[in-house]
Amino acid sequence: MHAEPEFWEERYRAGQTPWEFPGVPPALTRFLARNPARLGDTVLVPGCGSGQELAAFAAAGYAVTAVDFSATAVDRARARVPAGAAVALHCADFFTCPLAAAGYRLIYERTFVCALDPARWAAVTARIASLLRPEGRWVGLFYEGPKEDGPPFGWDGGEAEELLRARLEPLLTLPVPPAESPALFAGREWWREWRRPAEA
Repeated sequence: MHAEPEFWEERYRAGQTPWEFPGVPPALTRFLARNPARLGDTVLVPGCGSGQELAAFAAAGYAVTAVDFSATAVDRARARVPAGAAVALHCADFFTCPLAAAGYRLIYERTFVCALDPARWAAVTARIASLLRPEGRWVGLFYEGPKEDGPPFGWDGGEAEELLRARLEPLLTLPVPPAESPALFAGREWWREWRRPAEA
């Protein structure tokens, strides 16, 4: 049921979004300070929700593509984006939306993967890897709480790690202070960075 757009649309319409952080997560602010965009750099934000982070990426110089299949969420995200910002928003399913293969320097994670049933982890890791440029990075906040009875479904260090390491190189793992997470995720989020290897 949670894989259907209607499940999420109802919650956005009702304002029942306890997974959303009220602003740009401090961990992302720190990352953007260390990693301003270079000419032509792109970022993809799957499951962008209300789009708290989109303007921050654009202000750091990235051309932003964001996807969510809740129309209400996309409308809210669009309202947050300053006029003229390099942000393209799509109301679509991430798995079927036509996105540029190997087209992104960054893909940003925040509450997208944990909304997916673990049965879809293999599909999401394959899709993420195919969309990253060589040496591109999948970065963001990963929820690592319980895996049962989601969403949210906690990303774990076993099966999930094996799936990722088959396609991406681990670069960085840092704990996120509880105060920097919504109450639903407090103490269970980690800032993680993965890299697609350079092609031979």
